[in-house]
Amino acid sequence: MTDQPAAKAPAIPRPASTILLTRDSDEGVEVFMVKRHHQIDFMSGALVFPGGKIAPGDSDARIRTLSDGADGFDDEELPFAACAIREAFEESGILLARKAATGEMLTGQETLDLDHHRNPLNKEELGLADFLEQNGLRLAVDRLVRYARWITPVMVPKRFDTWFYLAAAPEGQLGAHDGHESVDSTWITPKAAMAEGSKWSIVFPTRMNLIRLQESPTVEAALKTSAARKVEICLPRPERIDGKPFIRLPVEAGYGEVLEPMGAPG
Repeated sequence: MTDQPAAKAPAIPRPASTILLTRDSDEGVEVFMVKRHHQIDFMSGALVFPGGKIAPGDSDARIRTLSDGADGFDDEELPFAACAIREAFEESGILLARKAATGEMLTGQETLDLDHHRNPLNKEELGLADFLEQNGLRLAVDRLVRYARWITPVMVPKRFDTWFYLAAAPEGQLGAHDGHESVDSTWITPKAAMAEGSKWSIVFPTRMNLIRLQESPTVEAALKTSAARKVEICLPRPERIDGKPFIRLPVEAGYGEVLEPMGAPG
């Protein structure tokens, strides 16, 4: 009897966050998206929402006392919320934070004045709590609405457990890509991003969440709809139909009946 090789255990998902920063326009809701650098090993060249892995500083105990609305997040989820805001600032230059002295959201110019902190935060040379304390800021986690939670399928070697958050971009903060992890950026409607013949490459989870966003005519409507919807984990399941590989989304995740050919564009 020949010994069979032991089945390889699925990779443990890494905790991560991403954020849909939105604003209203004449064409409908626009969302800020960045194009990943082609040398990045995850979602290379794709148009994505700002986001990334949780950094050690996101779990700093001081974050709770330096945040507005932290009571709405337990100790397990608060680092995800902090990560979403930090990543948004690093990748887009948009910062969901208030001045501790006045309680007012940062203006566009005040955020630009903090731009030199983006790279040190990205390189983990500066922790999020230290950044907030040094600049007299409070993290506006109360501006975040839970939008979705996706876990990478079990057969993928690099897996993530990702919280998606939705937020209205602060007035006057226009955003700009960092030039390192992201090489282009745009405010774009879901319809334009997904249009046939679009120049953008959009991966499956991003496309599904753009479809969801497209259902709302305004940012306010999107925020209300998302706040009222219970977030269920979306763990895509591989299936074979007539010998061909597919990915199926769990219906309880709220995207409807979705069966996607594996390897399909976008």
